[in-house]
Amino acid sequence: MSTVGTIDRPLTHDPQKQAPMKAATSEPAGSAITDFTTTGANTSRQNRTREMQLIPEAMARAHMHERMREAEAQRPAERLMAARRMQRRAERASLRARRALAIAVMQ
Repeated sequence: MSTVGTIDRPLTHDPQKQAPMKAATSEPAGSAITDFTTTGANTSRQNRTREMQLIPEAMARAHMHERMREAEAQRPAERLMAARRMQRRAERASLRARRALAIAVMQ
C-alpha cells in the first residue's frame, strides 16, 4: 500500500484512513540519524505558528494605539467645550448680578 503524503502534511487527517506506522527499513532501530527535512519543516511550522499567535497581539496593540491617538485628539475639543460652558455660566451669573444690583438701586 503506497500512501501519498508526509508526516508533516498527510494526505488525510482521518487516522482511520492513514497508513499504519512502520519502522524505517533503511536505518537500524535506535539509530541517531536526524532527518533534516522533517526537522526543518517542524522548525518552520513552529515559527509560523508563533508568528500566527502573535498577530492578534500586534493587532490589539495597533488598535489601542489608534484609540489613544483618538483620545489625545479629542482632549483639546473637550477642553474647549468645557471652557465655553463655563464662559456661558459666568455670563449668566454676571447678568443675574447686574439685575440684582439694578433692582437694589431702583428700590
